[in-house]
Amino acid sequence: MTSAAPPPPAPPADDRKPGGSGGSGDPWAAGGLALGATLMIVYGFFAIFQGIAAIANDEVYTSFGDYVFEFDLTAWGWIHLIVGLLVMIAGFGLFTGATWARAVSAVVVGLALIANFLWLPYQPFWSIIMIVTGLFVLWSVFNYHSSHRV
Repeated sequence: MTSAAPPPPAPPADDRKPGGSGGSGDPWAAGGLALGATLMIVYGFFAIFQGIAAIANDEVYTSFGDYVFEFDLTAWGWIHLIVGLLVMIAGFGLFTGATWARAVSAVVVGLALIANFLWLPYQPFWSIIMIVTGLFVLWSVFNYHSSHRV
């Protein structure tokens, strides 16, 4: 008499929900990406208003001490305006879940980090808040691994 071999073990159950954050491996990164996209849009609006204020009236901001990387405030206004627009557009792109949006977001958030570091003499408290926020956005962009939409 021959005995039949036992059936192979069933694969582990997939507890990911369709359309959810499946594939990310880290639910904090999935939520972080959505929060990061939202923060990028809000940051973009603030940077645009910050740039308009610096372009319209140079006396709005004062410098705290002498720094090597001191620039004209009108030039800083244009830098913040352009970077703010780019960050806002990339933030909207993150909601599509496209890979290009994550790559562009990483680049423009990197530019925003540099701009805020150089902006320290004029708005130190705000610059530090934006640097920490930018670092969180970069973490969430680099740690989210999924082809699903946010």
